[in-house]
Order: sequence, then C-alpha cells, then structure tokens
Amino acid sequence: MNYTIKDLNEKYDLELDKVISNIQKFKSKLVLLQFPDGLKIYATAVVDYLEFKTKAEFLIWFGSCYGACDTPILGKDLDKKIDLVIQFGHNELMPSF
Repeated sequence: MNYTIKDLNEKYDLELDKVISNIQKFKSKLVLLQFPDGLKIYATAVVDYLEFKTKAEFLIWFGSCYGACDTPILGKDLDKKIDLVIQFGHNELMPSF
C-alpha cells in the first residue's frame, strides 16, 4: 500500500513546516531522516513532500530508532556529508473538541 501525506496528517502531526524551515535556515543539502517503526511506512511520502518543498536531498535511516538518544552511526565519509538529521516521534494527535 502507498501511504500519502494526507494519510499521515490524519493521524500524526510531524510538524513538516518546521522541518522545511530548518532545512532552509541551515541551507541543508543532504538531510538524514530517522523514523520510529510506527512511522517508517510513511517515510517515502515524507521524502516526496519535502523534496517538493525544498532543494535538499534526503536519506532515510531504516535502522532502529528508540528515542532522541538513538542516533545513527554512520561511516566517516557519509557523516561528513550530512548537513542535518531530523528525528521524528509518533505521538498520535490529541482529539479536538
């Protein structure tokens, strides 16, 4: 199944406007995106959306992600090329009344 940004936004708020703002602020060219298991199904939809909104290129980390302290261990060459790491969490949206 192909998941879309619309599917994602119905359940989660990943604050993609803030992500775009930070990519532009830091003039990032290569961005590593890290998702917990529950959000990995949306990873390519997020990349498609961010590529449309920015000039950056994106890598998706499909290894483990158990919280903010779980940062990817990359090779020295790749580590030097990545300008920004974005780590997503997956709390569901609170119901609005």
